[in-house]
Amino acid sequence: MPRSPRSPLLLAGLLATMGVAHFAAPRSFDATIPRALPGEPRTWTYASGAVELALAAGLALPRTRRTAALAGAAFFVGVFPANVKMAVDWRHRPAPQKAAALGRLPLQIPLVLWARSVAKNAGGRA
Repeated sequence: MPRSPRSPLLLAGLLATMGVAHFAAPRSFDATIPRALPGEPRTWTYASGAVELALAAGLALPRTRRTAALAGAAFFVGVFPANVKMAVDWRHRPAPQKAAALGRLPLQIPLVLWARSVAKNAGGRA
């Protein structure tokens, strides 16, 4: 990812948008929650939305940016099973939906790298 000074704020914006979406339209996120997780899918949907909002806030502040970026990289790895579940569940859907679900899988890699780059540029080792 480029080392633009706006990069942390762009990542924060992405996370904030997704965090709000988890609360505004939770049903679509509920369907991606792996069945192996205990409790109700809606609880996990709201929890992940809250984490995304907290990460966005942390990235927006220079003092907490490095920690939030490292936590964001871990978060992007942690939500990967939900993307796998979506790809498996959508394998029989029409081609555009199937392509969207499959396209989310490799998207996690640049998100993790972006978050690590933000952490590195915020100071210290990432």
